[in-house]
Amino acid sequence: MTPRILFAALAAVSLASCGGGGASGGNSVAAAPVAAKPAPAGQNWTEVVSKTPEGGYRMGNPDAPIKLVEYGSRTCPTCGAFGQTGQKPLTEKYVTTGKVSYEFRDYMVHNQADFAPSLLGRCVDPSAFFPLLEQMYLSQPQFEAKLADQAATNALQAQLQGKTPNQMAAAWGDYLGYVEFVKQRGIPEAKARACIADSKALNELIGLMNKGEGATVSGTPTFILNGTKVEGVSWPDVEAALKRAGA
Repeated sequence: MTPRILFAALAAVSLASCGGGGASGGNSVAAAPVAAKPAPAGQNWTEVVSKTPEGGYRMGNPDAPIKLVEYGSRTCPTCGAFGQTGQKPLTEKYVTTGKVSYEFRDYMVHNQADFAPSLLGRCVDPSAFFPLLEQMYLSQPQFEAKLADQAATNALQAQLQGKTPNQMAAAWGDYLGYVEFVKQRGIPEAKARACIADSKALNELIGLMNKGEGATVSGTPTFILNGTKVEGVSWPDVEAALKRAGA
């Protein structure tokens, strides 16, 4: 995808926002309880992680009858609140039973600022995808402070006029501190920079956003439970929907 086409794709989803994802959908009818399914010998379902054909990363029983998909932005505070309060109980109470699988799909609502963390978040072995996602959310306040500095971000955007999307990703990754962040968590700097420079990976992320539009994603986080959008964006909202689905 060329830079011009990529920016057109971003413009098509520019109305998406943080905190506006789960405003509609029906999850009011309770289903019968689902039976738990043991994980393969020697494993916990939270250790079973793979990349999906849609481009997200799924944790848990791939054949779980209850499938939860989150479209989330790593720079979105509402997504961060879910990551900080909901990811651990979701995995420990529900994914471990084999009843529920959880798939995360990056959805870049802040466009340029989202490029680096999204690319770096996928720059690890699948087994490390969700731990790194959780750490990014737990550490989100340090990145938010730099995003809130309007003078600095305006100056950076002015410097990046005419740059390619991957060059923008590199600049934002340095400014916000994401490159240093992943270095401290075991990703060599050379590997981190190679991941940020990977235009194919960035195009894949744009494709995920297009899939989200097809799934009526209008903001982040948006949760899709067995094909139906969950009402609400907080962990209590999601947990209530899981229980109604029989988890």
